[in-house]
Amino acid sequence: MTLDPRLNPYRRDIAARHLQGQVEAAQFVDGTLLEVIEPIADLRRDPAHEAALDTQALKGERVTVYEVSDEGWAWGQLETDGYVGYLSANALGSVGPLRTHRVCVPRTFGFPGPDIKLPPMIALPMGARIDIARESDRFALDAFNWHYPLAHVAPLAKRQPDFVAVGEMLMNAPYLWGGKSSLGIDCSGLVQLALQLAGHACPRDTYMQESALGQPKTLAELRRGDLIFWKGHVAIACDATTIIHANAHHMMVAKEPVSEAVTRIKRGGSDVTSVKRL
Repeated sequence: MTLDPRLNPYRRDIAARHLQGQVEAAQFVDGTLLEVIEPIADLRRDPAHEAALDTQALKGERVTVYEVSDEGWAWGQLETDGYVGYLSANALGSVGPLRTHRVCVPRTFGFPGPDIKLPPMIALPMGARIDIARESDRFALDAFNWHYPLAHVAPLAKRQPDFVAVGEMLMNAPYLWGGKSSLGIDCSGLVQLALQLAGHACPRDTYMQESALGQPKTLAELRRGDLIFWKGHVAIACDATTIIHANAHHMMVAKEPVSEAVTRIKRGGSDVTSVKRL
């Protein structure tokens, strides 16, 4: 069986040592664990800024890096969903203490003091992980003494009770193939991010999600939280008649009637392939 290179770090010239005996490569190496230090780090299919954007890693995400090129590209594998690709080495740093909290709103700011009128030091997307050292009445403070609004962060162990509501917080976020934040997001990125904040492990790509998630249902049985899959697309049911999805028709995260989406996408050549209930 051929291993999927999007989920297994191997190329003809180099591969992860744990894949020795399973794939062919000129050399097998041990990886170095690093951490995303930028708010958002693009993971690309090839080591070039114009290469396809496959996904994004958010601050605090850990990455096992197997090669850093002279041009500044780190080739490695994301810890959370196992995706493999190329990131800017400048977006990575040494692994810090275990992160304690993550951003639970579409976007937040870290201020240099306990005053929202101060110019923020950083802007972080939903899902970014930070290490909170202490809390005040209104702020959560990290090791840099940057102040984040307390209502904007939640302990990693806290699960959002309704992943659909998490997705609904990203309404009108622009559509971006491979995106995973309020600055730009795609259909499977919306599902993955919403499920992750609700405490559910979720693969990155649509076909992976369709294979791994839930039990089969029908459109007639649709209820809130069900996932509707087409070839290369996924939507979340808000209720029996409405869905929310990041899509290239609206070019944003939008709600629409299920019947309208099914009809329009069918005109484009794709029928519903499955309905899954978590």
